[in-house]
This record gives sequence, structure tokens and C-alpha cells, in this order.
Amino acid sequence: MSSAQRLEVLHPPFALTLRAGDLTLRPLKDADLAEYAELLRRPIFADPQSPAMFWWYRAEPEVRVRNALSFQWRLRSEISPEGWTLPLGIWADGRLIGCQDISAVRFAERRTVTSGSWLTLDAHGKGYGKLMRQAMLVLAFDHLGALRAESSAAIGNDESFGVSRSCGYVDNGTQMSTLPGPVVEEQRFLVTPETFRRPGVPVEVAGVTAELRALLGA
Repeated sequence: MSSAQRLEVLHPPFALTLRAGDLTLRPLKDADLAEYAELLRRPIFADPQSPAMFWWYRAEPEVRVRNALSFQWRLRSEISPEGWTLPLGIWADGRLIGCQDISAVRFAERRTVTSGSWLTLDAHGKGYGKLMRQAMLVLAFDHLGALRAESSAAIGNDESFGVSRSCGYVDNGTQMSTLPGPVVEEQRFLVTPETFRRPGVPVEVAGVTAELRALLGA
């Protein structure tokens, strides 16, 4: 057994891989972090004053990178059936272009996931945002047994709204953001297996092992 294979046994999320069209989604590994750091230095929003700007992106690039690396390592150490986040890197034709996170709290009882995502600015407008969200929902509904998937976006973030609605999400009220940074009003969204609009390409999911299910409370 190679060292990479041993690591996948020791940390089951590392065995997870999703493929949909040109996209590959998988948890970030240490070998990916240099490429991930470079990505975090690049533009995500066309308007740097956008209210939809992520709070963590407002930091200076080097601070942003250090914080993001700490965040990735912390997520690995905190994963348990009580609460978890899988940070899936997004590769298009072998190039890292963003991240799609999927999270849950007490998944075994609630059967509910939440998500967040981002793409570098040069990857916008190519359909990747919709497809990576759909791939994540296939994992959640078909392979983990989720019954609900929730999301939210700042009022005025029409691009994110469009992705959510095109995947079958429906409006689910509003809320004031709880994340660090400026407090903004957010639109909440909800999708279920019944309302989910599936992608036009197959989604291949590998690595959903019994060990991973146990770790996630699936």
C-alpha cells in the first residue's frame, strides 16, 4: 500500500472524488495547498466593493493565505458525526479554479447539509458554478442520504441567486448574516431531492466508504 493510499485509510475524506463533465471535485490535500494559495491571491469578484465579497477575502493576500491554510487544517481535525465540513477543491481540465464546501451539523438526525462556494473571476460565466453545485447535491442526496440542502447569499448577489434557482432551490426566507465582517441581509434557499434539477452530464462519485459514512454520521 502506497503512502497516499494509507493516508486515505487514515482520513477517509481523502478517498472521495466526484467527476462531472470537465470538473473534478475532491478534498484538498497538503500537496494541493501551494496551488490553492496561489488561487487565493487572484480576483474572485469583478467589483472589489461588492457587498457579496466574502469576509475572509477582504484581508491582505498573504494574511488571506495564512488564514485559509489554517482553516483547511482545522476542518480536518474537527470532522465528526456531530459536525463536519468537506472542502472540495474544483479542478477544470486539471487546473484548480475554486472550492465547493459541504457542511452538516448532527447529520444523522437532521439529514441537512449547507454549502458555500467560490470560483476565481476568470472561471466565471462558463457554467462551472452550476455544475459543481449539482455534483455536490448528487453526493449529498444520492450517496449520503440528505433530505434537505440549504444555502444563502447576500441580497444583490444575482449570480449566486441564479445558480441556486437553476439547481432547483426555492426561496426560504431571509436572515442577517452571522459571519465576520459587515452585516448584510441574505436570501436563504432550500432544495430537496424532489425539487433538485439534475445536471445534463453523469456525476461519478467514488470513495464513499463505510468509514467515511461513519465519520459523517451518514
